[in-house]
Amino acid sequence: MHDAEDTVSRLDIGVWRRMFAKGRQYTRTFIGVAAWMGLLALLETLTPLLTRYAIDGFVAGGTLEGLPIYIAIYVAVMVLQALAIRQFLLGAGRVEIGLAYDIRREGFDRLQELPFSYYDRTAAGWILARMTSDTGRLSEILAWGIVDIAWGGMSVLAISIAMLLLDWRLALLALSVVPPLALASVFFQRRMLASQRDIRKINSRITGAFSEGISGARTTKTLTRETRNESEFEELAQGMFKASVRAAVLSSFYLPVVSLLGAAGAALVIWRGGSQVLQGVLMLGTLYAFVAYVTRFFEPVRHIARIFMELQAAQAAAERVMGLLAEKPAIVDRPDVLERYGTDPAAWPPMQGRIEFDDVSFSYEGGETVLSGFNLVVEPGQTVALVGETGAGKSTIVNLACRFYEPTSGTIRIDGQDYRDYPLLWLYSNLGYVLQSPHLFSGTIADNIRYAKLSATDEEVRQAARLASAHDFIERMEKGYGTEVGEGGSRLSTGEKQLVSFARAILADPRLVVLDEATSSVDTETERLIQEAIHSVLSGRTAFVVAHRLSTIRRADRILVIEKGRIVEDGTHRDLMRHGGRYRELYMNQFVGEVLGRPAESVPTPET
Repeated sequence: MHDAEDTVSRLDIGVWRRMFAKGRQYTRTFIGVAAWMGLLALLETLTPLLTRYAIDGFVAGGTLEGLPIYIAIYVAVMVLQALAIRQFLLGAGRVEIGLAYDIRREGFDRLQELPFSYYDRTAAGWILARMTSDTGRLSEILAWGIVDIAWGGMSVLAISIAMLLLDWRLALLALSVVPPLALASVFFQRRMLASQRDIRKINSRITGAFSEGISGARTTKTLTRETRNESEFEELAQGMFKASVRAAVLSSFYLPVVSLLGAAGAALVIWRGGSQVLQGVLMLGTLYAFVAYVTRFFEPVRHIARIFMELQAAQAAAERVMGLLAEKPAIVDRPDVLERYGTDPAAWPPMQGRIEFDDVSFSYEGGETVLSGFNLVVEPGQTVALVGETGAGKSTIVNLACRFYEPTSGTIRIDGQDYRDYPLLWLYSNLGYVLQSPHLFSGTIADNIRYAKLSATDEEVRQAARLASAHDFIERMEKGYGTEVGEGGSRLSTGEKQLVSFARAILADPRLVVLDEATSSVDTETERLIQEAIHSVLSGRTAFVVAHRLSTIRRADRILVIEKGRIVEDGTHRDLMRHGGRYRELYMNQFVGEVLGRPAESVPTPET
C-alpha cells in the first residue's frame, strides 16, 4: 500500500510546479484574476490617502472646498473595488471548478490504463480519497490560495511604497517586525507539514473503511461483526482526532504570532508617530494613514501566512494526486507495434486462438516465484480446464494468457507470434472474461449486456441472453430487459448476475474465453443453465476454465492439474479418472460430498 509514500519534509516547489502545469490552460484566466487583484490592491491602498486628505484638508483645514470632487473620487474608487471583487470571484471560481474536473478526468483515464498490479497494491479507499477530497482541496488552494497570494503580495508592495513615500523612517520602524515573522514561519513550516500529512493519510484509511464497510455490509451482518467494526473505526477516528488537534494547536500558535507581530508594528508607529504629531513634525492625517497602512499591511501578511499553512497541508494531497497521475502503466504497446498496427481494429489481424507458453517464469512484484519454466500449448478451439489448490498458479496462468501481467522471463505466443508484438487492444478485443463474482454496473439489464458492445442492437442483446440461458428469467421480470439491476447488481441474485455477465461476454463474440470459477457461486439449476451455455458458446473458441466444481469440466478437451506452478496431470476427464492420480482423488472427494448431501464448497478438500 501507499502508506508511507509522502517523504518530503518541507514545501516542495517541484510538486507545485507540476500542479501548476496541470492548470496551464487557465493561464489567461489567472492573468485576468491577477490583474483584477492588482487593481483591487491599488484601490485599497488609495483609501487611507483619501481619508488623510479629508482629515488634513476638511477637518484640520476647516473648509469644505473641493468636497464634491472628493466624494465623486471616493465613490468611483468604491465602484471599481466592487467590480474588481466580482471579476476575481468569477475567475477564481472558474479555475477551481475547471481544475477539479480536469484532474479527476485525467485521474480516471489513468486508472483505466493501469494494470492489475497497481490495484493489487493500492486500496480502493486510497484511490477514492485522491480523486475526491484530495482533488477538491487542490483545486481550491490553487484557485483561491494563489488569488490571495497575488492580492497579498500586491497589497504588501503597494502599502510599503506608500509608507516609504509618506515617511521612510516611520516605514522602516513599522517593517522591523518582518524578520521575526519570517523566522516564525520557518519554525512552524516543517511541523505543520508533517501534521497535515498525517491527517491526509488517516483520512484515506477512513475513506477505505467506509468503502469496505458499505461493500461488505452483508458479510458484516452475517458474521455479527458490527461491534468489532465499530471498535476498529473508532480507533481510526481517534487517530484522526489526535492528528487534527495537533494541527490545530500548531495553527493556533502560528496565526496569533503573526497577529502579535502586526500589533507590535502598529504600536511602534503610534508611539513614534504620536510623538511627532505632538511636536508638530507630522500631520494628524498622515499618522492616521500610517496606522491604517500598518494595520492593513499585516492583514495581507496574515492571509499569506494562512495560505502558506494551507499549502503545507495541501502538499500532502498534491504529492498523492501527482503520484497517481504520474503512475506509469507497466504493460504498454511498444512504439513499433503501434506504428505497425495503428489503432484501427479493421487493420488488425484476426485471432486464430493458438496459445503457447514457452519456458515462462513469473513472480509478483516483491513476491515469491509463482511459475518457473512453465510450458503449455493450447490449440485453437480447445477448452482447457485448470484445477489445483489455492495458490497453485491457476489464475496466474490465465492472467498471463490474457496479458493482464507479462512474464518475468520466457515468451507467450498467440498464433505463433510473441503476444507483445500485437497491440494490447487487439488481444482485449478478442477476450471474453467471466469472473466468479461478476460485477454489474448501475443501469438496466440490457445496458449491462450491451457494455461489451455498445453498438449492439436489441436483437443482438437478446440473442446473447438466449445463448447464456438468461433470456427466460429476464423476460419473467416486470420490465424485462429494462429492469434496473441496482448498484453492483444488488437487485439480482448471484446466479442471475452470473448469467447476465455470461451474456455480456458472449455479445463481444470473443476468440478467447476465460471462465474464472464462473459456476462456484451459483445454485444447481443455474449451474445447469450455464453449462448449457458453455457447451454451445465455447464451441470453436479457445477457452480457459478455472474450475472449483469438477463436475462442470467433464466436457473439457483437456484438464490440467496444477501444483506449485507445474502441470502434474494433463488429459481428458475420462483419461485422468482412469489414471487414478490427483485429479481422481479430488473428483471423488467432491462426488462423495455431494452424495452425502453436502454442497461441494463445504467438502474438506483442497480448493481447486
